[in-house]
This record gives sequence, structure tokens and C-alpha cells, in this order.
Amino acid sequence: MIKRLLAATSIATLCLVASAAAAEKVEMWVRTGVGDAFKKAVEAYNSSHENQVAMTEVPFSELVQKYATSIAGGQAPDALSMDLIYNPAFAAAGQLEDLTDWAKSLPYFNSLSPSHIKLGTYEDRIYGLPLSVETSVFAWNKDLYKKAGLDPEKAPASWDEITANAEKIRALGDDTYGFYFSGGGCGGCMIFTFTPLVWGSGADILSADSKAATLDTPEMRKAVDIYRNMVKKDLVPAGAASDNGANFLSFTNGKIGQQSLGAFAIGSLVTEHPDIHFGVTLIPGATGGTSSFAGGDNFVVTKGTPKIAAVKEFLEYIYSEDGQKIMAKYGSLPTRGDIADKVLAGLDPRLQVGIQAISVAKTPYTLQFNDLINSANGPWASFTNAAIYGDDVDGAFSNAQSEMQSIIDSGQ
Repeated sequence: MIKRLLAATSIATLCLVASAAAAEKVEMWVRTGVGDAFKKAVEAYNSSHENQVAMTEVPFSELVQKYATSIAGGQAPDALSMDLIYNPAFAAAGQLEDLTDWAKSLPYFNSLSPSHIKLGTYEDRIYGLPLSVETSVFAWNKDLYKKAGLDPEKAPASWDEITANAEKIRALGDDTYGFYFSGGGCGGCMIFTFTPLVWGSGADILSADSKAATLDTPEMRKAVDIYRNMVKKDLVPAGAASDNGANFLSFTNGKIGQQSLGAFAIGSLVTEHPDIHFGVTLIPGATGGTSSFAGGDNFVVTKGTPKIAAVKEFLEYIYSEDGQKIMAKYGSLPTRGDIADKVLAGLDPRLQVGIQAISVAKTPYTLQFNDLINSANGPWASFTNAAIYGDDVDGAFSNAQSEMQSIIDSGQ
């Protein structure tokens, strides 16, 4: 009897040892400011799975360089939450794991955010899959609409309406303004909120193959005129001209009538600014249509990681209905369109606009996104500032077009 009990105990011990040995710890980096959505999903996964994910936050401004350095030194994490705009460059450098066959085997693959899949693809192979989805939307302050004699429940459908509404809101006087944007050299802000005017109208700032700058179009000229006109009429606070993004959420002060924002702001407004009654709609194009910027992060895997099976298990959990609900509860839009309604059930209905934006959203595809768009001294940031606030609009177009093309050519 004792021998049998000892034998059983030994077998149980061996099973525990084998189980512990089989468990993997996935090292994953994320950028600071990722918010609670992903953190809560990691906690839920770790509490219910044998494999574990060790999440390390890296300052946003350092993440890309630190990841590149860690790869060169052989110390890279197994996986990374990477701003999707940087995906093509790392894929082109051969530093990411090819996920194509596995990704396409997922039964919900075709429902994943299309812009994220596009940015995660290089030479027809998939190196990144959507982790967190962000879109830009247009918001209006219902209380200011009502005070200005406007219908607070009617979403503006064109920039003529937006401008007319801004004039009435500005007429309320004092420090109440009709519109806001971060225009002080914040390339990231302006690609996020301003470019949809051009995309919605059928134009783009880069050619389909990303080899040519296509900045100077009638649609972009019209978009610039819209913003210049609002600035000229004092519908926008003077501080917008020097705002490098620090005051991007000025809409939350209750003094701004209208602003293009990220869908992430919906959650912030609801939980942190319940006194602001607001509506959201898709961003109108300058000459018709609607559009949005698809932002957020892709999930990428470092090439050669021995923990690929555990990494895939974790991502499948993120894509599960439970994982998606946790992410959505804490502010991230669903990455799976096929279960978006289930995931958002019971949450603020305005989040549905963020979901609608995914189908019309775009993201510039280029290996030189930082040099072209994000850099405070780059051609895009300089262009938007000079074209909207400067005296020489033609010169702003000419200079930016030339500089963008030069950067593109230098990378080919």
C-alpha cells in the first residue's frame, strides 16, 4: 500500500515537473502609454494559462531604436507591440517572423483590421497582425451646439457645415471656439486628423506603390483652404499654431465645439469628463465621402524566437471573444470585425463609429514613415504648418513635394 502510494506520488511529481518544464515565458515589449487594455488582457491570460507573458514597457520615443539595437545584440524580446507604421521597415530588414501560413489559417483572418494587415505585409508575406486598433473620428460638443442654436443631435456631414457651425459657436464669445487641431509641427497629429479630408475625397499623399509623393492635388488644396479659412476667421484658438500635440485633447476642456480625435478619446471622455455631452461621426472628406486614419499597434514576432508556439497561443487568446472583450472594456477597439457587435455589447454606443471607421480608414505604407511624416522637422509636419499658417501656400506645396520625393528616392 505504501509502495503504491509512493509510486503514485512520484508519478504526480514527475507530471508537475514535466508541466513546469513545458511552460514558456514569452518576453514582450510594449510602448508606454499602451493603457490598461493590453495590461488587463495579459493579466487575464497569465491567470488562466500555463504559459506566461512577461510584459515590459519601454518609453514610446525609445521603443523602435531600442528594439533595433536589441536585435543587433541578440537580446530582442520574443514579441513586440509595434506601431503599425514601422512594420514595413522591420519586415523589409528581415527581422520579423513570417506569420503568413498560420495567420491565413485562422478562421477569422478575413475579419481582421484590413489596414493593419496591409501594414503588416511585405512582398506578399505577413509579418504583423493587429493587436490594438485606433481610428480617427469627428466629435462635436452637444452643449455648445445647443447654446449656438444648432441641433445637438445632428452630425455635420460636410466641411461647409462644420465651418458654419464653428462660426456660430465662436459667436458665443470669450474663449469658446468652433474648431481645434494640433498644428504646431505635429506630423503625427495631422496625419491622423487632417489626411482623412484628402482620402475621403479620393486622393492620397503617396502613390499606390509608395514610390512617388502625390501631395499637390486639388483635394489637398481644398483641405488646406478649409483649415486656412477657419484660422483666418478666428474659429481656432491661436495656441493651435504652436501645439506639438501636448494639447491634442483640447476638446475635453469644454470650450471647443468640434474636433477630429481618436476613437480612444471616446472612453476618456465618458469616464473622465462625464460633464461633456458629445457626439461622434466619420470625418468628412474635403470634397465628399468619409475617411479615417487607421492607427494602433501590430503584434510582431522577432525572427528566430524559439517560443513561437507560445506566442501564437497568446495571440489567439487576444483574438478570442474573451480577450477582445477585455481589450474593448478598457478602450481598445475590436480587431475582429466578425464579433465586434458582441464585443461592444453594453459599452458606449458611440464606439460603433470607431468600428465603422475601420472600413474606410487608411494608413500610408512606406518604409520611411518617420522621416516623411512623424519627424517634427520632416516635410509633412513642415508642410501642414506652412500651408495652413504661412503666407506662401504654393511654396509650401512645392517645397514639401520636392523634399518628400527626395526622401523616397534616397531609400530606393
